Amino acid sequence: MQATTEKITVGSQVWVADPSVAWIDGEMLKIDGTEAEIRTSDGKKVVTKLSKVYPKEMDYPDGGVDDMTKLSYLHEPGVLHNLAIRYERDKLYTYTGNILIAVNPFQSLPHLYDAHMMEKYKGAEFGDLSPHVFAIAEIAFREMVNGGKSNSILVSGESGAGKTETTKMLMRYLAHVGGHKGTEGRTVEQQVLESNPVLEAFGNAKTVRNNNSSRFGKFVEIQFDKRGRISGAAIRTYLLERSRVCQISDPERNYHCFYLLCAAPPEEVKKYKLGDPTSFHYLNQSNCYELVGVNDAHDYLATRRAMDTIGISQKEQDAIFRVVASILHLGNLEFSKGEEIDSAILKDEKSKFHLQVTAELLMCDLHALEDSLLKRLMVTPEEVIKRSLDPQGATVSRDSLAKTLYSRLFDWLVDKINVSIGQDSKSNSLIGVLDIYGFESFKTNSFEQFCINFTNEKLQQHFNQHVLRMQQEIYTKEEIDWSYIEFVDNKDILDLIEKKPGGIIALLDEACMFPKSTPDTFSQKLYQTFQTHRRFIKPKLARSDFIIAHYAGEVHYQSDQFLDKNKDYIVPEHQDLLSASKCSFVAGLFPPLHQDATKHSKFSSIGSRFKVQLQQLMETLNSTQPHYIRCVKPNNLLKPAVFENVNVIHQLRYGGVLEAIRISCAGYPTNKNFTDFINRFGLLDPEVLRLNKDKKYICRKILDTAGIRGYQIGKTKVFLRAGHMAALDARRAEKITASVIVIQRMTRSYLIRKRFLAMANLAVALQTLCRGTLAAKVYEDARKRIVSTKIQSNFRRYTLRSSYIRLGHAVVLIQAGLRAMAARYELRYRRRHKAATTLQAIWRGHRDYTSYKKLTKATIVTQCGWRGKVARRELQRLKMAARDTGALKQANAKLEMQVKELTQRLEIQIRLKTELEEALHAKEHEVVTKGSDVEKIDSLTAEVENLLALLESERQRVEEYGEKYAEAQKTIAIMSSEETERKALLESERQRADKSEKKYLEALETIEKMKLEVTERKIELADGLLTKENKSASEVSDEALSFSETEKIDKLASELEKLKALSESERQRAKGFQKKFSEALETIEIMHAKLEETERRVLHLQQTDRRTELTEAMLAKETESAKEASDRGLSVVKESDDPARIENLTAEVEKIKVLLESERQRADESEIKYAKALESINIMRLKLEETERKADLEDQVLGKENGHPMEASYEALSIGKKTTVSVDDSQNIQNLNAQVEKLTALVESERQRADECEKKYTEALESNVIKRQKFEETERRVLQLQDALNRMIYSMSDQFSELKSMLCASSSSSVASGFVMRDGFGDATSTSSDITSNDSDFTFPPPNSTAPDAVSPQTTVNAHSVPEKQSGSRNWVSDREGAFDDVF
Repeated sequence: MQATTEKITVGSQVWVADPSVAWIDGEMLKIDGTEAEIRTSDGKKVVTKLSKVYPKEMDYPDGGVDDMTKLSYLHEPGVLHNLAIRYERDKLYTYTGNILIAVNPFQSLPHLYDAHMMEKYKGAEFGDLSPHVFAIAEIAFREMVNGGKSNSILVSGESGAGKTETTKMLMRYLAHVGGHKGTEGRTVEQQVLESNPVLEAFGNAKTVRNNNSSRFGKFVEIQFDKRGRISGAAIRTYLLERSRVCQISDPERNYHCFYLLCAAPPEEVKKYKLGDPTSFHYLNQSNCYELVGVNDAHDYLATRRAMDTIGISQKEQDAIFRVVASILHLGNLEFSKGEEIDSAILKDEKSKFHLQVTAELLMCDLHALEDSLLKRLMVTPEEVIKRSLDPQGATVSRDSLAKTLYSRLFDWLVDKINVSIGQDSKSNSLIGVLDIYGFESFKTNSFEQFCINFTNEKLQQHFNQHVLRMQQEIYTKEEIDWSYIEFVDNKDILDLIEKKPGGIIALLDEACMFPKSTPDTFSQKLYQTFQTHRRFIKPKLARSDFIIAHYAGEVHYQSDQFLDKNKDYIVPEHQDLLSASKCSFVAGLFPPLHQDATKHSKFSSIGSRFKVQLQQLMETLNSTQPHYIRCVKPNNLLKPAVFENVNVIHQLRYGGVLEAIRISCAGYPTNKNFTDFINRFGLLDPEVLRLNKDKKYICRKILDTAGIRGYQIGKTKVFLRAGHMAALDARRAEKITASVIVIQRMTRSYLIRKRFLAMANLAVALQTLCRGTLAAKVYEDARKRIVSTKIQSNFRRYTLRSSYIRLGHAVVLIQAGLRAMAARYELRYRRRHKAATTLQAIWRGHRDYTSYKKLTKATIVTQCGWRGKVARRELQRLKMAARDTGALKQANAKLEMQVKELTQRLEIQIRLKTELEEALHAKEHEVVTKGSDVEKIDSLTAEVENLLALLESERQRVEEYGEKYAEAQKTIAIMSSEETERKALLESERQRADKSEKKYLEALETIEKMKLEVTERKIELADGLLTKENKSASEVSDEALSFSETEKIDKLASELEKLKALSESERQRAKGFQKKFSEALETIEIMHAKLEETERRVLHLQQTDRRTELTEAMLAKETESAKEASDRGLSVVKESDDPARIENLTAEVEKIKVLLESERQRADESEIKYAKALESINIMRLKLEETERKADLEDQVLGKENGHPMEASYEALSIGKKTTVSVDDSQNIQNLNAQVEKLTALVESERQRADECEKKYTEALESNVIKRQKFEETERRVLQLQDALNRMIYSMSDQFSELKSMLCASSSSSVASGFVMRDGFGDATSTSSDITSNDSDFTFPPPNSTAPDAVSPQTTVNAHSVPEKQSGSRNWVSDREGAFDDVF
């Protein structure tokens, strides 16, 4: 410590103690003798003693050091800081010499333990790779194989430090290098792990620091054969905490198996007569019954499956849990004082019930069980005496039986597991892995902590002796100068605990042998015996407590329950009782004792047995080569990435790690043989290696060169102090770094020069190749130009001819189609004309025939009247002249003949009149009784109503189609807006064209200026020609000057040629854009045509809609007129003698005429609206045509703009050719160059404009595609409307024709009957064509065959309306046929 404090000065970085984080770094501010003032890293100022301050290592590696013996300052804060840094970087393992420190990560890191990692450490030397648990297993395996000696690995640490997981990793690695497979494809490591659930259920319990703490020590022996292959394994258990079965403290729990059995399935609980854990005395001593995140019922089933796996039968499992349940019931036995002195009996019926259940479960005699708990047999030489036990003695007897049962059951399970795994009795080499609990110091420490700490004292003594002995053996063997290393020897503590006869265990056994002993008497005995012992401390104000100063610190023990927990002797009555059990399993747990053992039964205690087992374990460890792994728990929260300094430093102290570091560093912690040392550090002094071959001298020279002091050199090894190895490694790293830099510099120089030479050679070859390629390309281009000219001419001829042929075929095809269409139209027209002619002929024939019949009838009537008149005149003349009797007789005879004929005719007329009157009476009777005609009229009325409903539904459909038509109008409006946008775009293009035109005018002005300059140069050239006869010297100089200017002009001409080619390409590009623009215009024209077609179809839809409305109105009027006509017919029949009724009928006919006139006006208004719609469509068409004209104008402007640069370039080229004539003025040549540059910039701007035009053309194409999609959608909707209207027209036409025929038939029948009646009664005002004569004495009514001549009122209305607009059925049929022709 003196050496380290000398290195501390003001401003140094140091470590100082801190109660919250153990150690904290800071800066030394002031040193005042033995006092020091430090400013810590958290900003606080601390004043402490200088001896408690440690220097901080500044050149600390980023990831820490893997072996803490390499630290320059090996002290407690340096070790803690190194572990914390490595833990932050997931470096869990760190060496301290040969000791491995493993920090629990509390998370899964599978990449650290996979097969690749195991293969990496297989065969590797210790220290070559980073620290790992596999490295410890590898060195143990190699020492066993090479040395033939067994090895052991001691894994220690407190609960939750990861001892069990470390043990699993060790067994996995040993199974990997051993390479042996067990039964059923399971490795030994797997078989051992399969037994873990059983061992954890019966050997683990919850403690204050861990929810799954192992309460026994486990030593796993992995046996190997002579070839180093695994041949078997065994599990040895030590130091089971038996007292936990009967006594537990809050908040701990008893062994897991008791709680698992209480959480078993209901049938199992009922079978063993169990219940809630709170109802059992051995479990309710603590308030903790359940663990967070643990399901006891699930773990019970897992334990059952594990038992099946390791070969425990169902019968044996049942017996095992019978024993566990019997222990729980046994703990519920309570005793009270009996009638006799110092006797005890069962306290109540509940205790008797539990006693009976215990006897049933153990299958033993009930009374024998009760006697074994309440009485004892005392064997004397004279007789055997049976004495009773008091309640306290009975309780002790009960607990003794419970502990014995559980201990024997646990031993049986371990033996069963070993049989399942399989052992090799012939194996001489093994590797043992010890997993045992670490040092414990709680707030309340009882007999369990005393035994555990006693075990750790033993292991610490073994650890110290091994480390020190190993170093001393090496020092002696190498014959170096060394002094004795002082270390904390805990032999005095071990003597305090186990020495006979005055040790604590011996005194405890002695106290347990006396029934009257109490904890107070035991403590007083301890106080008297060890009052002068420096390791034993008596607390103040305590009557039964004591303190032992262990190697890891002082522990305060409470001896209240030491006596009860130490008693472990087997009661002969218990032995006899259970060995006689009817259950073979229970009887097997208690085999019969030998007679000698029965006769000479000695007292047995937990402490004695504990000491014997511990001695056996130490003997096993001393027979092997030990290796140490110290497991550290970084935090008590069991969470990853949390490193609690106070908790870790506490474990390092208790685990003896700091003491081991101190022992190692007190001597020479690092040693290497000469060969390894020279191979590693020979590069520090390479000259020595070349001049000398003595390894010992070379090693000393290397160390002296490196400035190392205090080392030792033995026979074969070099011994270094703490920090020497780190210094040598730093020098070696610096040397290697410098060498690497030099090597890299030379290597890079060589590679770059090599690359440069290769690139130079490659450049020459590439230039040669390029020149040859260019020459070949020039030749090839010339050849291709000639060939391409021929190919182009032939191809153009071919394409033009092909296009002409295709155009001819297309024209022929179009003509054929048009002619076919015209022929179809002509055929349709002729068919219609023929049909119309036929209809007209039929109608005219009917009309002429009717006129002829009327004329014939009128002629006959006229003839009859005239003949009657002539006959009367003849009669008068005859009367006056008949004086002759003979003449009178003849006349009389003629008259009689006429009278007879007239009489017959009169009788016929009378008979007809009678028949008509009878028919009239029958008709009146039918009207009165509402006969069949009225029913027919009612049915017709109902049919008319149905037709009206149908017409209403059709009207709704027409309204829906009207809405769709409105949507089509909206679509047309959207297209109109898009046309407006296109107009705006054309306007912007027009503005750009104006700008280009301005630029073109500027170019023209520039060209005019150039022309003027050329003219001036011509004049100057003419002046120069006059002075040609000057001196020859000046001529030579002029020729030289003209030669140089000629070269400039040639260059300018070549540039003009390039400019011409560029202009030609731009012209072709502009033509291409013009072609694309014309194609876009064609597309727009096609779209306009489709729009016109759509408008035409919309107009047809409007016409059809208008016709449908007219048809509905007419049909409604016809229905009303039919009803009115039927009503009139009935009224005429009833009131045929009322002449005013005829006038009313005539008035109603006039009303119908007025309604028809209003419908005609409505139709005219619809035609006006239709004409207005046509006008709006024509206006839209005109707007589209205006847009096309503007697009054509823009196309022409674009062509002009594309042509302007070409014209400018041609003019510039012509000017350049002309300038070749003038060779005197170099200033004009420079001006010409400037003009060429301007033209080049102009061409570049035109190219950019062409690019913009192309972009806009692409946008126009995209907008045209969108419009085309909208047109197609509109056409599809129009087609749907047409289909729906066609179906409606067909259905309405059929229904209308049926309705008209029915109405006509009804009207004609009713009206005809009315006319017959009027004829019968001599009505002369009828509109029929009856034959009447005013001069005749008789009336000659026409026969019934003339009834068809009578026409109905509706027919009359139609006849009146024919001249203006025929809207009858025939006109409707013709209209419908016309509509169909328009659609199809």
